[in-house]
Amino acid sequence: MTKKQHLPSKVCPVCQRPFNWRKKWERCWEEVIYCSERCRRSKIKKPLE
Repeated sequence: MTKKQHLPSKVCPVCQRPFNWRKKWERCWEEVIYCSERCRRSKIKKPLE
């Protein structure tokens, strides 16, 4: 068992807050970008190039 202080973390590009690994992200941690559904919905849309 891993202690909470040793879990991997990332920084959300929308709110700039750090967030830690969660069990539900176990299989897709590499694809996780946003800390929450709210941040994912409010992401800045990139213009088409």
